[in-house]
Amino acid sequence: MATPIRLVMLGTGDFAVPTFARLCDSGLNVVALITQPDRPQGRKQELIPAPIKMEAIARRIPVFQPERVNADEGLTILKELQPDLLVTAAYGQILSAEVLSLPRFGGVNLHGSILPAYRGAAPVAWAIRNGDPESGVTVIRMSPKVDAGGMIAFARTAIGPDETAGELESRLAVIGAPLVVESIEAIVSGTARILPQERSKVTKAPKLSKADGVIDWSHPARRIHDLVRALQPWPTASTYWHPSGAGRAPTRVIIHRTRPVSGSASPGRAIDSPGNLLIGTGEEVLQVLEIQAVGSKRMLTPDFLRGHPVMPGDRFSNVAE
Repeated sequence: MATPIRLVMLGTGDFAVPTFARLCDSGLNVVALITQPDRPQGRKQELIPAPIKMEAIARRIPVFQPERVNADEGLTILKELQPDLLVTAAYGQILSAEVLSLPRFGGVNLHGSILPAYRGAAPVAWAIRNGDPESGVTVIRMSPKVDAGGMIAFARTAIGPDETAGELESRLAVIGAPLVVESIEAIVSGTARILPQERSKVTKAPKLSKADGVIDWSHPARRIHDLVRALQPWPTASTYWHPSGAGRAPTRVIIHRTRPVSGSASPGRAIDSPGNLLIGTGEEVLQVLEIQAVGSKRMLTPDFLRGHPVMPGDRFSNVAE
């Protein structure tokens, strides 16, 4: 690039790591990483730095972690860094108009969908949950509104029939990284073609919660399968297993991997199939391939069944009673 410019990357999630690495490897002048503060994780609630922070440390790039980038602390950091352009991906905060006014070239964002579809925090999960055959990434000029800026570049990719949100997001992150570099070069050289988003085609992709993962067995097997993979690796899909026999309490289980198969049975009823776990749905049957009792570890279904025998006719439902 003929004119050296000062770039500041803002990112927190794993989706941002390939873009950050590509910026650095492309010889661009990345002067700092801004990422969210380390958060307690796991049962021990340890403060674990995000992978992108460790990447920056390994590359000896300064790291700043303001609680709110739009507040005084964040503004002070950015003013001192004097960026010419901001780059964001999976940062977790919306940048204010004041922040975006600081760099002379504004900011660009890598988003995990073909906009204007799936604006919001969980575009990959919603695409899979809705059974979409393809997804993609879009590089946009940033605006104070969520994912509403003009589009600079995009790329499409097919979604595998068993691909999880985590797997697809990892692929999209790699696909999008070179597009960000190309978009920066186009902006700085004045050759960028920025297209507005069609408002009539906007759809939303809000963050998903554990409540969204409760399985309704009256739905078709394919729809449940899409839900299971959309919520991997988090917040996961779950159901209550109601064992046969007096005095056996319902057990909440997490369903990690499934496969729709032909057949029919009452929705939520286990089918006799030794060594397998087949459950009836509103259409076809769902084979559970990996499962986890809450408080235990994730297991392949045959291993789970050895310690948790599911009997034909046992019921699975979305309630514990």
